[in-house]
Amino acid sequence: MEKLKPKLFSVMKTYTKQQFVKDVIAGIIVAIIALPLSIALALASGVGPEQGIYTAIVAGFLISFFGGSRVQIAGPTAAFATIVAGIVAEKKMEGLILATILAGLILIVMGILRLGNLIKYIPYTITTGFTAGIAVTIAIGQLKDFMGLTYPDGTVTIETMEKLEAVIKFCTTINFQAVIVGLVCLAILIVFPYINQKIPGSLIAVIVGILMVKLLHMNVNTIGDLYTISNKLPRFYLPAFTLKDIGAMLPDAFTIAILAAIESLLSCVVADSMINSKHRSNMELVAQGIGNVGSALFGGIPATGAIARTAANIKNGGRTPIAGMVHAITLVLILVVLMPYAALIPMPCIAAILFMVAYNMCGWRAFVNLCKSSPKSDIIVLVTTFILTVVFDLVAAIEVGILLAAILFMKRMSDVTEVEGWKYIDDEDDPDSISLREVPAHTLVYEISGPMFFAAADKILHISVNSDTRCLILRMRSVSAIDATAMHSLEQLYEKYEKRQIQIILSHVNEQPRAVMEKAGFVKEIGAENFCSHIDEALERAKQLA
Repeated sequence: MEKLKPKLFSVMKTYTKQQFVKDVIAGIIVAIIALPLSIALALASGVGPEQGIYTAIVAGFLISFFGGSRVQIAGPTAAFATIVAGIVAEKKMEGLILATILAGLILIVMGILRLGNLIKYIPYTITTGFTAGIAVTIAIGQLKDFMGLTYPDGTVTIETMEKLEAVIKFCTTINFQAVIVGLVCLAILIVFPYINQKIPGSLIAVIVGILMVKLLHMNVNTIGDLYTISNKLPRFYLPAFTLKDIGAMLPDAFTIAILAAIESLLSCVVADSMINSKHRSNMELVAQGIGNVGSALFGGIPATGAIARTAANIKNGGRTPIAGMVHAITLVLILVVLMPYAALIPMPCIAAILFMVAYNMCGWRAFVNLCKSSPKSDIIVLVTTFILTVVFDLVAAIEVGILLAAILFMKRMSDVTEVEGWKYIDDEDDPDSISLREVPAHTLVYEISGPMFFAAADKILHISVNSDTRCLILRMRSVSAIDATAMHSLEQLYEKYEKRQIQIILSHVNEQPRAVMEKAGFVKEIGAENFCSHIDEALERAKQLA
C-alpha cells in the first residue's frame, strides 16, 4: 500500500549541495513566472491581487512541504477562476473561505481513505470538456477589460452568459487605447517565448504595458484604479459560521475538492513522465487539503498543482520540494518589496495574460480529435460537459457529465451482453463449439456473454425453451461479473422453469458470479451438483437427467 509520507522526507536522505543550488535557482525563476499569473488569476476570481500572492505563498509552501510529488508547484490556477468568482459574488469572501476550508478537509479525508486512484475513473471526455469550457469562460470574462468597456452601475455580470450579454450590449463603449495595449501585450506573450525562454513573457508584457500607459499618457484602467493594493503579509482569519452555512457551502466545497484532486494528480502524472519518477497520489491529496485549508485561513483562494509552473520548475533544474518552498519564500519578498508597483499594471495586460492562460489550458486539439475519432456516446458527454460549463456552471457540468457518462456506459455494456442459444454459435475454430459436441435430447444450451448487471438483467428473462425441454444449460464462461439485479432475474428464471420441472444447469461459472450466487443462496437452491466446471461436464449431467 502506498505510504502516506511526504516526498520531502524521502528525498532529503540523498540531498546534495549541488541540487540545493539548482532548486533555489528554479524556485526563484518559478516565483517570477508565478507573480503576474497569481495576480491575474486573483483578479479573474473576483478578489484582490494580493489574494493571489497569498495563495501562492501559503498553499505553495505547504503543498511542497507535505506533497507526494518531488516537483509539484502549487498556487492559484485558471480552473478555479469561474467557481471562485461565482462564490465571491454571491456569498462574499467569508463564503469562499468556508468553502475552501471544507474542500481542504474533504481532500485530506480522500487521501487518508486512499482514494487517490479513484480519480482515474473520471472519464477523459469530462475533464477535456470542462477544461475547455473553463477556458472559454475565462476568455469571455476578460473581454471587458481587454476592450476597455464601460458598464452602467447596477449591471449584473456574475454568470458567463451575463458577461457575454453585457459585452455585446455595451460594445459601443470600447476604448481603443485599451485595445492597443492589450494587443501589444498579447503579441509579446505569443512571440517572446520564441526569442527567449528563460525570461517569462508575462513579465515582459507587464513591463511594456506599464511603460506604454505611463509614457504615452494613455487613458487605460490599471489595477490601482480598480483595487486597493496591499503589501502586508497574510494574516490569520477565520470567519464565524454556523451548521447552516456549512450545509450551504458543501456543494461548492465538493466541486473545489474534486477539481483540485483531478488537476493536481494530472499535474503529478505529467511531472512524473518528465523526471522519470512516481508520485504518491494519496499523500498529494492530503497535502492539497492542508494547502487549501492554510490558504483560506490566511486570506488566499483555492489552490492546486499548476502544470505550467511545475514544468517550468523541472526545466530549470528543480528536482525536490525545496524548489517549491523557495518559490513561496521568494514571493514573500516580492510581496513586501514590489507589490505596490502592481497598481501600475494595465487591466488590458492582465486580460491578455489570461487569454494566453485560457488558450494554453483549452486543449482544443484534444477536443477536436475526440470529436473526430470517438464513439457518439463519448462525443455527447464531451460536448454536453463543455456547453454546460459555459452556459451554466462547473457544478452542473460535472454532475450531468458523470451521470450521462455512467448511463451511456451502462448502455454500451448492456449492448455487448448477449444471451444466445447455441444454435447461433457454430465456430469450427472454437474447440468448445457445438459442432464438436452432441447435445442430449430435450436439452437446450444458452451462452451468456458479457457482464450481467441491472441494465442487461432483462435479457436473462428472454430465454425461452421448447415444450419438451427437460434441461436448460446456461454457459457462463464469458460472464466476468454479476450484480444483485441480474441475480434476481436468474432466480426468477429458476422459479419459472422449476414449476415446469425443467432443471437449470450452470457451466463454467467464474469466481465473482459464483461468490454472489453462494451469498444469495442460489447454489444451495439449484444444487451444487448442477454447477459444472466445463461444458462437457454440463452436457453429461443433462444426459443423466434427461
